[in-house]
Amino acid sequence: MATWNSRGLRGSALEDMINRTNEKYADAGLALIQKIPTPITPIRMDKEHRQITLAYFEQKSTVDYIGAVQGIPVCFDAKECAVDTFALQNIHPHQVEFMKRFEQQGGISFFLIYYTHKDVLFYLALDMLLFFWNRAQEGGRKSFRYEELNPAYILPKKHGILVPYLDILQRDLEDRGMAET
Repeated sequence: MATWNSRGLRGSALEDMINRTNEKYADAGLALIQKIPTPITPIRMDKEHRQITLAYFEQKSTVDYIGAVQGIPVCFDAKECAVDTFALQNIHPHQVEFMKRFEQQGGISFFLIYYTHKDVLFYLALDMLLFFWNRAQEGGRKSFRYEELNPAYILPKKHGILVPYLDILQRDLEDRGMAET
């Protein structure tokens, strides 16, 4: 039996964990976050199994998730990394541009990066990503190392919540001077 080796399925376990977390947050009235599907046009269908077997992307996707947390607009993208070095080529210029514009409208943008080999989830605020992004644009490293990240933005392990990003979102808001006192 042949196996399916789609690069597009690499983040599906992380996506499932985030989706389940978002359901819990919604049920608790803490946040309303939706997964944004990537628009595709089917080319070939397996009618017997009612599956798309070949398709192309209609347009570039922006972010994986968008919604609101206690009245604050948020958008984020989820990435997996199997080594200590995260290549910036995994983030696309149109995503960065969308996130910058989202923040100009009063929203909060971030990345959730799952370091699979460490079993660590990291919240990368847009301003920190822009530091690495701009460094690369100016001829510097085209990646960033795990050691360069602020350990205060590692998601805590929390019973019952698979990806407890709201805890670190609160820290991000405090660091930006946006948290209610």
